[in-house]
Amino acid sequence: MAISTFFIGSYTQFLSPEIVGSGDGISSAQLSEETGVLSVLHTKKTISPSYLAISADNQYLYCSTEVIEEEKPVVQAYKINDDFSLEFLNGQPIKGGCPCHIEVFDNRVLVACYISGNMLEYPLDESGKLLECINNHQHSGSSINLERQEAPHAHHVAVHPNHSDVYICDLGIDTIKAYEVIVGKLTPILNKDIAIVKGGGPRHLVFNKDGNVGYVINELTSEVSVIKKRENKKFEQIGSHGSLPESYQDIPSASAIRIHPDGKFLYVANRKFDGITIFRIEGDSLDLVEYKKTEGKEIREFNISPSGKWLIACHQNSNDTVVYEILTNGKLNEAYRTKEIKTPVCVAFLK
Repeated sequence: MAISTFFIGSYTQFLSPEIVGSGDGISSAQLSEETGVLSVLHTKKTISPSYLAISADNQYLYCSTEVIEEEKPVVQAYKINDDFSLEFLNGQPIKGGCPCHIEVFDNRVLVACYISGNMLEYPLDESGKLLECINNHQHSGSSINLERQEAPHAHHVAVHPNHSDVYICDLGIDTIKAYEVIVGKLTPILNKDIAIVKGGGPRHLVFNKDGNVGYVINELTSEVSVIKKRENKKFEQIGSHGSLPESYQDIPSASAIRIHPDGKFLYVANRKFDGITIFRIEGDSLDLVEYKKTEGKEIREFNISPSGKWLIACHQNSNDTVVYEILTNGKLNEAYRTKEIKTPVCVAFLK
């Protein structure tokens, strides 16, 4: 039986009135590629590992503890054992508040901190351990939403398919900050920064396989900004598509975006609405396929299996982890649901 292995991160304690965690840490799990049934293998206790990243060779897992700066957040390295349990290797302090996203980029780990609006760079040694931070890039500025955009809020690390450019979505300044590795260190490239529509609040970013078109989910408006690389090698926003039905009357609160491995469909999650919006990618535009209600509370993150057959969605407040079969038309058909994992918020597959 074909099996896919993945890991789920969770909130384990109180962070804010909106985030009251009851999870246990990082869960190792497997998915039947035939039936969509999910089984939990192991749990590694740690504090609020809200986002996870796995090395390209599937040997190591990295996470950060999402807590405020006064509670001393750390970035952690784990060895993935043969039975998919996790063995703690080491940790390094994070100088920032509420680290909310993490990514592995070549021989380094990058961490985005929401509250403090900065991005940190940690080299890795040959054993997968984290070395001391060598770069702390502090963003600056604000935007027009006075409540949510009073300061920079780095939210997501996106590695471009060319494996040399890195982009950081900053919700607080309506800008996606651009970086390149120069002389062994990640360096800001100001003339490649991407301006997003004012008040949008860019949260997450995905690229197509060619890397010439990207899709940004804006948390504050739930609109998808389509960005395209111009002849000058800089991305510019060329379009915008709403991801909520006209009947929705609450405050938008988009949470995640994923592109299908075949490049034909785009999926967007919205909290409060608690559903996944499905788009068909048509050239530089998006055509709405369906609004799929997920029947859980506070859909946070979701991910698509490497096979492209399954989508797993995490619901922070109802403890629902839901497995959907992805049909040939892009629509989702629920195959399995469990509440075994508490406060699930992130899914990371082995590659």
